Amino acid sequence: MSSKNKSFSRKKTPLSYQERKYRLVEASGLVSTVVKMAETDLHIQASGSVEDAALQLLSTARAAIEQYIRNHPLFKDSLVPLPVDNSAPEIIRKMAAAALRCGVGPMAAVAGVIAEQVGQGLLGQGLEEVIVENGGDLFVSRRQQTTVSIYAGESPLSDKLGISLQPEQMACGVCCSSGTIGHSLSLGTADAVMVTAASTALADAAATRLGNEVGRNKQSINQALALAEEIEGLAGVVIISGEQLGAWGEIELVQLSA
Repeated sequence: MSSKNKSFSRKKTPLSYQERKYRLVEASGLVSTVVKMAETDLHIQASGSVEDAALQLLSTARAAIEQYIRNHPLFKDSLVPLPVDNSAPEIIRKMAAAALRCGVGPMAAVAGVIAEQVGQGLLGQGLEEVIVENGGDLFVSRRQQTTVSIYAGESPLSDKLGISLQPEQMACGVCCSSGTIGHSLSLGTADAVMVTAASTALADAAATRLGNEVGRNKQSINQALALAEEIEGLAGVVIISGEQLGAWGEIELVQLSA
């Protein structure tokens, strides 16, 4: 097991170290760095030192989003998709396109898109392997098999299962929404809805959309999985709600030892 990132709750407000249970990581052989700016708090594992480069990439990403919101305040507040503004910065277009595909507001993709922008930027600077975690949403690019644990709060399945990512599946996004953990808005009551996709922005938006559909019954889980099949670009989905589990797509579930 090369790396275990525990928890994918979609938390986008400042949290204490004790609350960040998803930052329990087994030895991965990578250099670990925490980079913070305003409410963004990134945990980065990379094949080299990245603090200065990551801080610059994060600053650029945040500046683009903040400037666009100043000029287009609805972008921040909308809970429904907005048209893609082709004149907007790339990071804004990614958020809007992901949200449009999933039927949610564009800020549902913000944690994922920032993780992706920083991760892709670091790879572009010559690093061979990078994992960027932003509030439990992950951009993952490794050259070896990597296992990611699913933290699902009080569910008896929490931290008992993980997904195995193979090198050919990466780079990819691994994002999660929860109706029982964290401060972000979810209209459902799932303990964890985990989504993988080539686009981390899409995985983030889809996790929110699917999480809105899940209650404490098997029927709602099946309905959410059926919806996942209709969202173009998703690789796989795992849903945990209480003692119930559902999965769809290219997902290799693994049982984790205590």
